[in-house]
Amino acid sequence: MRKSFVLVLAVMALLLLVGSVVTAQEGEPLVIGLLTDQSGPLTIYGYELEYGFKLGLLYATGVNPADYNNNMDEALAAVTIAGRPVTVEMRDYGGDADTAASQARELIEQAGAEILVGAPGSGVMAGVQQTALDSDVILFAGPAASPAITGANFNVNTFRVCRNTFQDFLAFAPYAAESGIGSMVILAVDTDFGRGSAAAAQGTLGAGGITFTGDPIYAPEDTTDFTPYLQQVLDSGADAVLPIWAGNSSVTLFQQIAELGVSEQMTVVAAFNSNDIVALSDPSTIGNVSWIVYHYSFPDNEINDALVEGYRAVYNDNPDLFSECSFATAQALVAAVEATGGDTLPETMIPVLEGMIFEGPKGTYGIRPSDHQALVPMYIARLANLDDADQNFYELLAEVPAAQIIPPVLLPEALAAP
Repeated sequence: MRKSFVLVLAVMALLLLVGSVVTAQEGEPLVIGLLTDQSGPLTIYGYELEYGFKLGLLYATGVNPADYNNNMDEALAAVTIAGRPVTVEMRDYGGDADTAASQARELIEQAGAEILVGAPGSGVMAGVQQTALDSDVILFAGPAASPAITGANFNVNTFRVCRNTFQDFLAFAPYAAESGIGSMVILAVDTDFGRGSAAAAQGTLGAGGITFTGDPIYAPEDTTDFTPYLQQVLDSGADAVLPIWAGNSSVTLFQQIAELGVSEQMTVVAAFNSNDIVALSDPSTIGNVSWIVYHYSFPDNEINDALVEGYRAVYNDNPDLFSECSFATAQALVAAVEATGGDTLPETMIPVLEGMIFEGPKGTYGIRPSDHQALVPMYIARLANLDDADQNFYELLAEVPAAQIIPPVLLPEALAAP
């Protein structure tokens, strides 16, 4: 009897201790580590990640940047989540995977980051994911788009509010079938993003009736002369080429596609990119129809209006390709930490995030419990011009609902359901 009584007292003391730890977090700073690329090949996406995420923090916590003369640093200093003041510690990994993993560890072990966010590049994510798992912190991945992040490289600490490239090709598949394209060749960047996306394209578009004339043609990320690769494309005999590329070098690739007359001999099927990249496109691309992750002019809702207004006021620019999912990532982060009362431990946050449904800039977002991949709408658009003063380049043809473009669950065998 005495032993049972002592055990009960011990359990009660432990519960009180746990409760006091959680309660004690109120008022303690919450450090969020933001990993981004602002000096490497994906610089343009790195800034979109930073700007969108910070504005999302403000929106989700009710801080109006206009109250701080649209000074982001001053507005961020006013952000609290579950009573905890927030600090965003940002690191630029410059496109290097080892640097990203090292910075992730430094953010956790030295800067005290309890949550990680990032990154723009798929190639750095495996190391960052493992670091987050080893250190037992939650990682919000994005806008890196490789399916492997929530597939082969998945772990329970990783969540992705941004889409993966399966959703791109699922959105476009009906339009590809209607276009009369019978065969296709892929030219892809030789990275995790390029290889994962090429596999997604082959599986998705192939199921829709398109044949591929051979294996994907891969070119190094630092390629400046695409001539030999584009010659292989021209020699393939395909009806269309699908370039899978990202970052600033996309401009060079598409300039050389135009210079070599590739579009005169075959259809070029490519995703619409960030506004500054699209503005440099060859005029021959006007009229092209393709998919796009987001354009600020498409969604018609109050949250997107707030994103556009804040982006213009603080950054004197329009929200861009990945500003939206970075904003939505901040929304999910804030909602989860508020729901846990400020507790950021994965064991507490994971049940809250799995199955979370919320409204964001594109409408309704849902985080799939099985692989932590967000289900989100996508867009099909026609390029209408290249010189609109407000970067309003497109005619919206369709918003594709999330329910129509559900990507496959590709968990590692050890984690897949029996």
